[in-house]
Amino acid sequence: MSTDVCALHDIPDGGGFEAAPSVLLLRRGAQAWAYRNVCPHFSIPLNYEPGAFWTYEGALLMCAHHSAMFRFEDGVCVDGPCLGASLRRIPIRVEHGRVVIEDADLT
Repeated sequence: MSTDVCALHDIPDGGGFEAAPSVLLLRRGAQAWAYRNVCPHFSIPLNYEPGAFWTYEGALLMCAHHSAMFRFEDGVCVDGPCLGASLRRIPIRVEHGRVVIEDADLT
């Protein structure tokens, strides 16, 4: 089962978008990635307020609470208190300019 969540252009280029309370979408150009919006350091949301994510040079996502830095491509923490840990990936695809979550079970 799959779920159409948004248009690719709804996600800021080089930034993040909250597709659901626990789903974070990241985008760089025509590429997009989806992760659970949970920092592996303390299991809290990565953003400091709804819909506001901090990114660096369109390549890294920063946890607003502990400054851990995660790569867009694979969700691996490359700096900060959870170095080497990873965000939990959610499988997506971009189809006709729309972002589709491949597994619609978001619980």
